[in-house]
Amino acid sequence: MNPANTAAIAQSRVLTVTAPAAGADPVRFLRRATGPRGFWARSDRWIAHAGVLATVSAEGTPPGRLFSGIETSALDLFVPGAAQGVGDAPGVRLFGGFAFRPEYATVDLWSCFPPALFHVPQLELESVSGGPPRLTVRILVDPKRERDESILTRLLAHAGRLCRELNEATEDGPRGSGGSPVLSSPRVPFTQAESERADWDAAVRGALAEIGEGRMSKVVLARTLDVVTAEPLDPIEVVRRLWKDSDGSHVFFFEPEPGRALVGAAPETVTTVSQGHFRATAVAGTVARGETPEEQDRLAKQLLESEKEGVEQRIALDDMVARLGPLAEEVRSQPEPHVLTLALLQHLETEIHARLTVGTSALTVLEALHPTPAVCGLPRDTALEFIGEQEPFDRGWYAGPVGWFDLDGNGEFVPALRCAVVHDDRWRLFAGAGIVRGSDPGLEWEETSIKFEPMLRALAASGAR
Repeated sequence: MNPANTAAIAQSRVLTVTAPAAGADPVRFLRRATGPRGFWARSDRWIAHAGVLATVSAEGTPPGRLFSGIETSALDLFVPGAAQGVGDAPGVRLFGGFAFRPEYATVDLWSCFPPALFHVPQLELESVSGGPPRLTVRILVDPKRERDESILTRLLAHAGRLCRELNEATEDGPRGSGGSPVLSSPRVPFTQAESERADWDAAVRGALAEIGEGRMSKVVLARTLDVVTAEPLDPIEVVRRLWKDSDGSHVFFFEPEPGRALVGAAPETVTTVSQGHFRATAVAGTVARGETPEEQDRLAKQLLESEKEGVEQRIALDDMVARLGPLAEEVRSQPEPHVLTLALLQHLETEIHARLTVGTSALTVLEALHPTPAVCGLPRDTALEFIGEQEPFDRGWYAGPVGWFDLDGNGEFVPALRCAVVHDDRWRLFAGAGIVRGSDPGLEWEETSIKFEPMLRALAASGAR
């Protein structure tokens, strides 16, 4: 990864070409990509990207200014008017994410994941409603050395070749983390190790004691499951399987270096901002989906009528609405939660909409909301302290916000839930459960076990058998 430095970018123009790429497939695009890669999808709406034009990271940023520092660094990269495009070119977007909290050891599994990291890609392939996918190609141009017109001619030709290649290419076979081909249906042995049940039970009982004494109303505890394969799996095959089997979830994949990636499928959005309009979902409370339509309906009714699950969901909703208040001219939420049904689980969900005050960006809102009670607890500081004391691992980017933002204040972020971090042949899966008054350690353990299933199924389908 050799991103251009800030000084060089500030003196350059960003030329962008966008063209339709009929027949292009995001999985083929990612497998053919060189350099860092990423993928963000919900159902048939998706963005894939590759290469790095520029990087923004948290290096040197005080922990208390993580979000505003990243935004300032991104805005400083490009002087006004420096980005010029041909075709229906989207604005410059930065893809990446933030850690759950900035204080953690960025080593081992998290060695390529600093407290915040974002890439401006060289290539983006994006689905377009009612039309073919759109390919975007970006390069930096030094106006003192070359004329924009000559560079633009070559860039248009390059974009045209890429579109033809993506249209004509047949599906490449899966590849390992280092890029070497692997069998299309590999059977890779693996070993597995999960959190100790006794430690989990003790942590939940400790949380219930704190809640009973009034120091907290909710805390989200997580546990891990490590899967080590005899040889590396293809991460693109894993995310393809996850995307295929996670309709309705927000699938994410971010690979800053080959073989080191974060992949998962979150049930909710924490911040979506488009031209001053905010949208998010408050999701909490969990039951299984059920094996039959009748069982699904029965469990959904049980979820809606559960006082304990309703309290957990209301805590998340009320806190998000309260934190949005100072940033918005109007905040609206649905009067009652509805049931969100996913592949394996059902949750209580409430949509939140707001009209933001002028100049309020996606990262400003995100700074106010994160970490929400859905991934942390309430009161926030007390829950954070309890999590730090009880969880015997670093969360890193688990439960942190991941997604994209642009230079105009727009953005879309989801919490990194139902996810795994991979380092070559080692996959660490994370799953959490909200602990409130009435929680049962055994039932919460079962809930986290179900939340591991989407990633475990994707790994199994990709060869871990």
